[in-house]
Amino acid sequence: MSAQPGTWRPGTRAGSARPTLRRRGDRHPGTSVLTSGQNLAEEGQRAVVGVEAGTDADGAPAWEWPVDLARYDRHGLLTEAEAEALQNVDIERLRRDGLAADAVSRRPVARLARPLADALAALHWPADDRHQRRFARNAAGLVLIRCGELRRAFWGWSVQDWTDLINASGAEFRRSWGGQIGPNARPFVLVYAYLLGEFTAFERIGRFVRPTLAHRIFGADRVDDAVQQVCKVLADWGYRRHSDRLAPVICQMLLLNRSPLLEDPSTDALAALRGHPAMSGQWGKDLHGLHRAVAALGHADPPPSGHTSGPAAMEGVPAPWAEWVERWYATSTLTPKIRSSYRSVLAKIGRWLAAEHPDVAEPGQWTRQTCASWVAAVDRMTVGDFSQWTHGMRSQGRLGKPLTPHSKSGYLKVPRAFFRDLHEWEWIPRRFDPAQALRTPRSVRALMGPDPRVIADDIWAKLLWAGLNVEPGDLPTADGRTYPVELIRAITLTWLFAGQRSDEIARLRLGCIRWQHDGLPIPGDCGEVLARDAVCLLDVPTHKTGTAFTKPVDPLLGQAIEAWQAVRSAQPPMLDRKTNEYADFLFAHRARRVAKHYINTAIIPMLCRKAGVPTADVRGNITSHRARSTIASQLYNAKEPMTLFELQEWLGHRTPEATTHYAKLTPNTLARAYNDAGYFARNMRTIEVLVDRDAVTSGAAANGEPWQYFDLGHGWCTYTFFEQCQHRMACARCDFYTQELQQGPTPGGQGEPPEDVVQHPPDGRRTRRGRRRPGCPGPTPGTAHRRPYPCRTNAAPARHPGHRVVAANHRGEKRRSCPVIMRFRGWLPPPERGIRSVPDRQRGQRARRPDSTPIRHSE
Repeated sequence: MSAQPGTWRPGTRAGSARPTLRRRGDRHPGTSVLTSGQNLAEEGQRAVVGVEAGTDADGAPAWEWPVDLARYDRHGLLTEAEAEALQNVDIERLRRDGLAADAVSRRPVARLARPLADALAALHWPADDRHQRRFARNAAGLVLIRCGELRRAFWGWSVQDWTDLINASGAEFRRSWGGQIGPNARPFVLVYAYLLGEFTAFERIGRFVRPTLAHRIFGADRVDDAVQQVCKVLADWGYRRHSDRLAPVICQMLLLNRSPLLEDPSTDALAALRGHPAMSGQWGKDLHGLHRAVAALGHADPPPSGHTSGPAAMEGVPAPWAEWVERWYATSTLTPKIRSSYRSVLAKIGRWLAAEHPDVAEPGQWTRQTCASWVAAVDRMTVGDFSQWTHGMRSQGRLGKPLTPHSKSGYLKVPRAFFRDLHEWEWIPRRFDPAQALRTPRSVRALMGPDPRVIADDIWAKLLWAGLNVEPGDLPTADGRTYPVELIRAITLTWLFAGQRSDEIARLRLGCIRWQHDGLPIPGDCGEVLARDAVCLLDVPTHKTGTAFTKPVDPLLGQAIEAWQAVRSAQPPMLDRKTNEYADFLFAHRARRVAKHYINTAIIPMLCRKAGVPTADVRGNITSHRARSTIASQLYNAKEPMTLFELQEWLGHRTPEATTHYAKLTPNTLARAYNDAGYFARNMRTIEVLVDRDAVTSGAAANGEPWQYFDLGHGWCTYTFFEQCQHRMACARCDFYTQELQQGPTPGGQGEPPEDVVQHPPDGRRTRRGRRRPGCPGPTPGTAHRRPYPCRTNAAPARHPGHRVVAANHRGEKRRSCPVIMRFRGWLPPPERGIRSVPDRQRGQRARRPDSTPIRHSE
């Protein structure tokens, strides 16, 4: 009764509820040369041939099962003669005479004694050791005695029958069998159970020495060779567990596979071992590494990584909608992670359809009204609505809370992509435009936008100090196993100095650091140049927004990475799922790439604990991506800051718009710019320095005397509305300007203003604000007056000193005006062609002759 090698045997043995794992290959168990009439005078003689008789196709020695079970009579029930003979089995005589089949006392049970003798003869053990020979004979006698008690041959024993005989420990075995039968007979009972009863329920029998059992069954040379091969591969990858601790696990794997050869376990057989009860608990912790070692030796395929069971079945979704979603899922070219997230949202849409629109079960039945209903539902949706599982949301306290703007945008982006693909693939007719019908509302878009949360400068400085002083004891673990300190220090400094995303850090390639001096590459160990002005370059792999690029980093980071590369063990190439190519990752250990979540789950808590800062601040938890925005903001606000385009290249952004969300002005920079603007000091100067308080308090200002003097550097301006003057930066020196003051205001408003600043024109009419208008009757000449609004232009033309134009208003009266400004704006006609009234022109009226006839420009 042979079984397919390397797979679970379809049937089960009589009385056994669990199938037995057999080895790979079509070899039949070894054939015994014993016949029914042959006498075994000494079971230590090699009565089984074929243990090393054959060879593989490549010439290597083959291994065959030591006992051919098909040659024996394997009836489970005992005959009357067998049952009577077993009742009279004497352990002392069996210990003295052995298992000779021609002994008078063993002739009735020859079909049971012969397999025990063959199994004992096939063992790799010192047969001349009388103590071991005695223990083996005692074990055989116990098997025969138990056959008489159960009235069944051991061929028909169940797993529990063998377990009851072996017992859970040597002490229980000693208590079960008195006399001179000690616990040393227990390992040989296990040998008989393994060879003749195909017993592999090792989890039921407590502790025993696996290497010893494997040595007796397979031979010490074969077992030790397999252990050394596996341990060497694991040691080269960085496993620090000693071979003495790995040997029992390897022997357990060989025993369950029923072969000492590493090339015998197939990929399916190794995968089946994961579910074997004997590999539960501590025995299964190293099975993944053993599988990878066997795969590295070329004997099997690598073990699957992550969850391979596929996405969970959609519940509560109409069957037609689920079929369309699964069809899209199988056709889409998005990354597996994105496709899985889209599938989850589409399943939520299916549950919403079942609850709100039961008549719509397929994508082809959607209309603009259906899209509008979904947009409205998303805008009012809360966490947990139409979800398949809500346990995690409830435990985190998020159940029932409103969706964030980003979540709402995602719930609308998924159906847009879904219907766009269906339209482009011509699976359904185009009845609406997904980009318009499922567009994110403007009210939601207004609340969105990248929000890089910058870490405070004092906290970031403490984290930098902690990262520069990482020690081996900073990452304690429960079992004492952790990454090498060089790897931890390199990852830490990369996070603190590189400003890269966690995925980019985890996917850095081996040899990503290059040194350059004066534009020329130099070796990394050139200490004289590196100590002064060498440039360290970091090669960043392909990322989510662009291709690979190179950026300068601090030399401290380059030195830390080179220190890790010096002690890094050789690792096998691993698949980069972003580029679908095998690469040598920098941060790899034990043939496994460091996960991108390692920074958030281990590095950042370690740094916060060492620096004495909390793992969260007012902006939220300190995460790996917050370092990217913090470094970018510090480079943008440095004393010699990087430009926006330089920062874009350094961060690897595709557009400057993305960089603007990272390049934020720090409060310190903004406060410094605000102080430099001098808003408060500027207003204080106007009040304390330029106001003549004595003129205000004495009432002279109310009588028209100047009380404000604006310092122009080369003179003074007495125009009250100086802030509105177009020429305050380049004075046109109108009548409000004066260069010499008989008495001027002192700082703080002290002193008397001058008595005669400007002479009044003959006309002294006042404006709407109480000021005298030029050309209107006014005080007698020689008294001080206030000028009207100055003429406003967009430039300050040159002034002609001493030039005055005598103009006439519509009454024919003379007045004084500003010729420079009027000529610049084109208001002064040639003297011989006529004269226009400037104040009327300023008021938006056309100039008039003394006879009230409008003056035309052509005149």
